Amino acid sequence: MYINEVENIVGLSKKSIRYYEDNGLINPKRDNNSYRIYNNEDINKLKIIKFLRELNVSIRDLKLLNENKLSLEECLMDTIKKIDNLTKNYEQIKLMCNEIIKENVNFNNIEIDKYFKEINILNKKERFTMYNKENKHIKQIVGAVISSLIFSGLFIFLLIIIGYMGFNFKLPIWLLILVELLLLLPLIGIIYNLVIRIKEIKGGEEDDALKY
Repeated sequence: MYINEVENIVGLSKKSIRYYEDNGLINPKRDNNSYRIYNNEDINKLKIIKFLRELNVSIRDLKLLNENKLSLEECLMDTIKKIDNLTKNYEQIKLMCNEIIKENVNFNNIEIDKYFKEINILNKKERFTMYNKENKHIKQIVGAVISSLIFSGLFIFLLIIIGYMGFNFKLPIWLLILVELLLLLPLIGIIYNLVIRIKEIKGGEEDDALKY
């Protein structure tokens, strides 16, 4: 089957599928027109990759697993260790929050030096943060939408101007329609790219890239 079908079955974007192929994790065959053809083995491998990526297994470890240089047991034991560390970090955060509540302080008079030091240690040693990436994603989506609206607005303005000039200068209807359609194509492209961009942002592909 082709990549569009695989995308729907596995729930990965074309960009991600090709990224895993570039890293040697899958090796689909090609048809006479050089289109990738994915078999059941490729699809099963992509499902395994997606599952392990959801467990925060790195691309480096996936490659080692694929090359039989790392066992699945070792990989999952490392994942369990990371989960234990996260649990410990969350417990520490919970303790800090309870301490602050018991101190009965407000935003302006919290004894920040003590807690600031503790959270910095967690952040530097464990790379731990509770910062919500959704805020970052929302900003990225808003930026993409605004950019698309600006470019779309320019093309819509051109469509209106050309339509107005066409009627005033009595251009042939077929010519007017042809020009309008030619200007609609970039507009459709902008909308399509915006949808793809939002999908990538929501899918966290850029965040995943930081872990590679």
